[in-house]
Amino acid sequence: MPARRRLLAAAVTAAACLATQALTATAATATDEVVSRGVTIPAFYNPPTTLPAANGTIVRSEPLPLALSLPSLHGPLPGTATRLMYKSTDSNGKPVAVTGAYIEPTARWKGGGPRPLVALAPGTLGQGDQCAASMGLEHPLSFNGETVSVGYEDLSVYRLLAKGAAVVVTDYAGLGATDRLHTYVDRVDEAHAVLDAVRAARSLGGASVTTASPVGLFGYSQGGGATAAAAELQSSYAPDVTLAGTYAGAPPADLAEVTKAIDGSELAGALGWSLNGFLQSDPELRPIAEAHLNAAGKAALADLSTMCVGDALFGYGYAKSTKWTTDGRSISEIIAATPALKTYLDGQRIGRLKPSGPVRLATGVSDNLVPHGQSRDLAVDWCRKGADVTYKPVVLPNVGSALLNHFAPLLTDQGDAIDWLTDRLSGERTPSNCWSLPVQP
Repeated sequence: MPARRRLLAAAVTAAACLATQALTATAATATDEVVSRGVTIPAFYNPPTTLPAANGTIVRSEPLPLALSLPSLHGPLPGTATRLMYKSTDSNGKPVAVTGAYIEPTARWKGGGPRPLVALAPGTLGQGDQCAASMGLEHPLSFNGETVSVGYEDLSVYRLLAKGAAVVVTDYAGLGATDRLHTYVDRVDEAHAVLDAVRAARSLGGASVTTASPVGLFGYSQGGGATAAAAELQSSYAPDVTLAGTYAGAPPADLAEVTKAIDGSELAGALGWSLNGFLQSDPELRPIAEAHLNAAGKAALADLSTMCVGDALFGYGYAKSTKWTTDGRSISEIIAATPALKTYLDGQRIGRLKPSGPVRLATGVSDNLVPHGQSRDLAVDWCRKGADVTYKPVVLPNVGSALLNHFAPLLTDQGDAIDWLTDRLSGERTPSNCWSLPVQP
């Protein structure tokens, strides 16, 4: 199948499953109007100049209308949503406002104990503020001729709500919130955003969840890396958030390997999101970027900084980073030859800490976008540290498209992943299968 047709098929499949900012970020105040690719970002998403001291403190909240909602005798199905802004701390130790949403389910929790809370970390949505998952709950498919945003995570949110679990969704730092650029795949920023979302949900007036509610984490792809990192950092950053279970699907644990894989793929635009995020987190890397990126590369990063996944698929599908650099080397080759970049990516490595609580790590054996091998290595690293790991290789054929190889396990394994997590939230124990890793693909 020609590359353009494969790209179109991948984009259509992604949509069907649901039925700076440039190199620097511009701060916005509550009265500024921010427009990203023709979408006016609601003023709610403009953080105040001063944030509360405590992590997880709610800055503001408002009702959030769900696009897919049905009336019932016991309330709207699947639940009642609240848009949130809460305080977190970024990888530099600085306060940051993070947005998201809490959904109180109408369904009764049928498991044991009090109603649980699941913090859902979205997969890759893009870097433009209009791509935020909380906006996707209100507008699952947004298209205006300038941007295409698909709220594909709504499916997992609704499935969890149907189980009777409350769900809090984080938008991550800088996605939605208009004061900075989204620090895509920054493990610390994402982990903190996930854990502080739990704190925010438990303090929300009218929510049925409390500090006694079991807590689970759920994420795939970018979200899998976020939940994996959150499980590793829970004991040091959020000891008040005890984890009953964590699902980490297709986690990008080794960004050096992931960078090689996405270069030239349908989702090559994610390479630009990564670089933009690195420069947001560590401005000292900027001179290196300036020295190695040519005019086309700098323009691509600026363009991608306001794009959603749909935009990047059509605008930068199969792009090669060799076209973005001054000497024709790939970004991976430049990273390998630059100590500062190698050190930075090494600091993003997930797997050097033991995660808290039981973890289910799933990875498609044919996944060559977020490579199966580096995800499996994470399971090995955790098992060697004595972690409680349920490793699940998802065996599917290689269909010739890296994006579909990565996306298919999200759908085929999602039901089992939710069942595993709800069992942990009900207090059921599960034995680790680390012993089986030598014979697992």
